[in-house]
Amino acid sequence: MHELMLDVDNVTAGYAQDIDVLRDVSLQVHAGRVSGLIGLNGAGKSTVVRTVCGFLAPKSGAIRYQGESIAGLAPHRLIDRGICCIPQESSLFPYLTVEENLLLPLQGRAKLFGGAIDARYDEVLGIFPALKARRRAQAGDLSGGQQKQVEFAKAWLQRPKLCLVDEPSIGLSPVLAEEVFGWIEKLARSGVGILLIDHNVRRVVRMSDRIHVLSLGRITAAGGREEFEGDLHEQVRQWLGLDF
Repeated sequence: MHELMLDVDNVTAGYAQDIDVLRDVSLQVHAGRVSGLIGLNGAGKSTVVRTVCGFLAPKSGAIRYQGESIAGLAPHRLIDRGICCIPQESSLFPYLTVEENLLLPLQGRAKLFGGAIDARYDEVLGIFPALKARRRAQAGDLSGGQQKQVEFAKAWLQRPKLCLVDEPSIGLSPVLAEEVFGWIEKLARSGVGILLIDHNVRRVVRMSDRIHVLSLGRITAAGGREEFEGDLHEQVRQWLGLDF
């Protein structure tokens, strides 16, 4: 049995007092497993990530990590607990080098990581060898695919227990997108629980152990991979209310 890492239980949240973007949303993520979240643009997928990561406080419901409530905790406190987010937009500092971007999250937490920083950095350059040649380059000078690789390398360095990945393949070529999905699977195989959001519905379904459909701020369908396979076109059309 895989440990329950994240339990989002009937969460309602929004950016204005009288407007709810999420309504009674429930989902779970287990250690070493990928949970997929799919839906149309504007359905509230990124709002789920912001709420779990502490950037938006839920109005009601519960968010539990390893059985403990984390609702309302500041984002930096969640990072120290082993929660990592790879956002849709770049989180890199463009005028810092690749190496500086990678090491910055560790250097500020020496007590947590001890003397393992150098060993972890060497390990991550072995996993992402293309970054070794560009480690002195400014992050802002990298291509979109290379910047995404730095984002995943930075997550790997921190060895999180839970990772929320928001639209990792957007704007990438099919070849680079497949590399990205391979990194996600590698993280899951290492024991990390993954919440994956991506517009490539077929790919999300194929690599997720459980899938959730978000429509207009509500979970309208959820189930295992086998329930989502088959005539996916018809299923997605029905669950998301699409006419195509």
